[in-house]
Amino acid sequence: MTGAPNPSYDNILEIKNLQTSFFTKDLEVKAVDGVSFNIPKGKVLGVVGESGSGKSITSLSILRLIEEPGKIKGGEILFKGENLLDKSEAQMRKIRGNEISMIFQEPMTSLNPTFTVGQQISESFRIHEGLGKKEAKKKSIEMLKLVGIPSPEKRINQYPFELSGGMRQRVMIAIALACNPDLLIADEPTTALDVTIQAQILDLMKELQEKLDMGILLITHDLGVVAETCDYVAVMYCGKVVEFTDKKTLFTEPKHPYTVGLMQSVPQHDQDVDGDLAVIRGSVPSPADMPQGCRFAPRCPFATDLCRNKLPDLETDEEGNQIRCWIYSDEWDGDPEVNVHEQSKSTS
Repeated sequence: MTGAPNPSYDNILEIKNLQTSFFTKDLEVKAVDGVSFNIPKGKVLGVVGESGSGKSITSLSILRLIEEPGKIKGGEILFKGENLLDKSEAQMRKIRGNEISMIFQEPMTSLNPTFTVGQQISESFRIHEGLGKKEAKKKSIEMLKLVGIPSPEKRINQYPFELSGGMRQRVMIAIALACNPDLLIADEPTTALDVTIQAQILDLMKELQEKLDMGILLITHDLGVVAETCDYVAVMYCGKVVEFTDKKTLFTEPKHPYTVGLMQSVPQHDQDVDGDLAVIRGSVPSPADMPQGCRFAPRCPFATDLCRNKLPDLETDEEGNQIRCWIYSDEWDGDPEVNVHEQSKSTS
């Protein structure tokens, strides 16, 4: 799609059947295999799942930053109603950092150690807004104030190694928000930080999101982070979305056995310290050797022959919640009265 932005879009981002693979001489690894979800304007979507589920590859696909031997094979990435897969590389360069920004996992590897903090923030203003050096520096100081860095006039002349981990992450947020993007992608933005700094960074992101009315795609493995910051949640497993719902429903009525397993693996404040922590049995299958049917079937306590032989579709219910599981299908050949949440407690 080309031309002027579509003013009628309801979702800042809508992904439809996204497929991203990595190729070797003899093998295709489907890292993202038919992923679909959307982010309403001004809302926060959390994407959760174990390592290797395809979360980060999905985010890099949105920005078209997949490098060889990877390739986006198909689907649509609708940003403000326009398909990013139809854009030229020159058009994408104007969108990246301007309309869509990204915060990466580790700020020390994302920030350039040879340039000052001010130079790195100013670059966004100079590239995307055409500002001169003096005006770009002035706006960079304003951005450091916005993200809560003390003495910004001093910090702007410092190098990344001179700052703490929390401050570096704030600098990354300042760079990402420099041009008031419509969509912010945050890939595990608090992983390397201590608990106190994590809370400060998440509060800051939520505050700025509400102030700037931007959409956020938050990639995390931490359900506590989801509970604090997200409006909607997509649960991914082996390159596919297995459940998509609003945050309240996820925490009160999770439906997919994998989602329930994730929830029950989180330590509870009233849990017996001598008791065993619930775990999801088994391990994530190799991307090069996926199960024939449901990807989660080898680890699922409810799996039947149907699950092991046929992959379920992602079905949408009347409330707009989505689930990829045979238990909720007319084809289900197991116990018709199965209660995934209750029985998972007894089998974990």
